[in-house]
Amino acid sequence: MTTASSAAAPALGLTAAELEELDNLLDDLRTRGEEIPQWEFCDGFMTAVICSRRPIAPAEYLPMLLGDGAELEVAEGEPLPLLPAFADAAQQARFLELWDRRWNEIVTQLDTDVKTLDDERTFQPEAMDMRGAVASLPEAERAEMEGQEIPSFGQVWALGFMFAVENWPEDWAAPRDKEAAQWLDDALDSIVALTEDDTGKPEVCMYNEDGPPSTSQARVEAFGEAIWAVYDLRQLWKSMGPRVETLRKAPEPGRNDPCHCGSGKKYKKCHGA
Repeated sequence: MTTASSAAAPALGLTAAELEELDNLLDDLRTRGEEIPQWEFCDGFMTAVICSRRPIAPAEYLPMLLGDGAELEVAEGEPLPLLPAFADAAQQARFLELWDRRWNEIVTQLDTDVKTLDDERTFQPEAMDMRGAVASLPEAERAEMEGQEIPSFGQVWALGFMFAVENWPEDWAAPRDKEAAQWLDDALDSIVALTEDDTGKPEVCMYNEDGPPSTSQARVEAFGEAIWAVYDLRQLWKSMGPRVETLRKAPEPGRNDPCHCGSGKKYKKCHGA
C-alpha cells in the first residue's frame, strides 16, 4: 500500500529538524482543532494502519486522525481534498510528504528480517520519554510543570496504535483459527500494556542516558515486547490477507419453474437444459 503523496517515495527516515517541523505543524493544526494529537500519537496510529488486515486508504484514515472521522470521497487517482485542519494546500502537502517518508520507513523496517532490537534496521516507534525530558529541565522550569500529568514512556504511542485498532474493529477481529487468534491477542496485549501508567521504580532515562531516572526497567522490557508485537501483527495479517465476505448463492429455480431469463419457457427447457 502507498500513502497519499507518492508510490515511489524512498524509505528514508525523518531528521530531527523534520520531526520538529512536524511538531510545529501539528501545533498549528491544533489552533483550528483542539483534538489534533501529538506526533507520538500519530506515529502509533500510523503503525497500526500499516499493520491492519486490509489496506486502508488515506481518504479513510486521515479524517479519523485529523478530522471528524467521516471518510472523504475521492475518485481513484485524484488527490485528497483539503482537510479543514490545514491552513492551506501547501501545508497539507508538506505534512503528507513527511508522513509518507515515515510511512515508507516503517514498512521497510517491518518487512526486514531482524533478530535483535539492537539491529539498526529494527523498527523504532517515535516514543518519547516525557518524564525524562521534564526531569532534565532546570529546576525553575520543572517547578512550572508541577502537578501536571505526564505520560509514561511509550504511553502516547500505544494509545495512538490502539485508537486505530478500536476504530476499525472488523479489521482487527479475531480470526477463526485458534492459534492465529491467540497470536493476535498476545500481540495486542503487549501494546495495551504500554497504554498503562509506568508505576515501577524509575531506573533509567530514555530521554538522555545521562539524565535522571524516569522509567522503570520493566517498562523498557515491555517496550521491547511491544516492538516485537508489531512485527507479529504485520506478519499475521499479511499471511491471512483481507477478510473475505462469504456471499450466499441464490437457490436455483426448480426444473419445472419458469426460467429466470423471462423467456416464458420452463427452466429445464431453457437455462437448465
